Amino acid sequence: MSAPLHAPDEVRFEPLTLGRLDALLDVEQQAYSHPWTRGNFTDALAAGYEAPLLVAGDGELIGYFVAMRGVDEVHLLNLTVAPVHQRQGWARVLLDALALWARGQRAQWLWLEVRVSNQRARDVYLAHGFRVVGERKRYYPAADGGREDAIVMSRPL
Repeated sequence: MSAPLHAPDEVRFEPLTLGRLDALLDVEQQAYSHPWTRGNFTDALAAGYEAPLLVAGDGELIGYFVAMRGVDEVHLLNLTVAPVHQRQGWARVLLDALALWARGQRAQWLWLEVRVSNQRARDVYLAHGFRVVGERKRYYPAADGGREDAIVMSRPL
């Protein structure tokens, strides 16, 4: 891992609130060609999904995840690190927090989908103990109205 370009002095987790949604949407739009919408996030909040923010001491948003609890599993729906903070290990911090929360929910498994084209994220998930278990054809929206396949990954807790 290379030296951080912009490493905060301190970080903390805080819950996603409607008051922080604009900052989160700014990061989401910077990070993805097909970002989640305000409605996606407000629906996740209304459904009670776990949605912690990783925040620097000065309030800058480093990253976040959204996860849905099932009977004996947790499904990671979104994990994002702000582009300025990528390649500094923050995705691993978020994945560790996810696993800790999921264990506290008595989950036995973590599940996720990732774009076939997102090799960097796939590598992070593989390094964090996830394994490829399947594929969902035409799962994600893609350029020009097309669709992109997703890799399904899971990891036991």
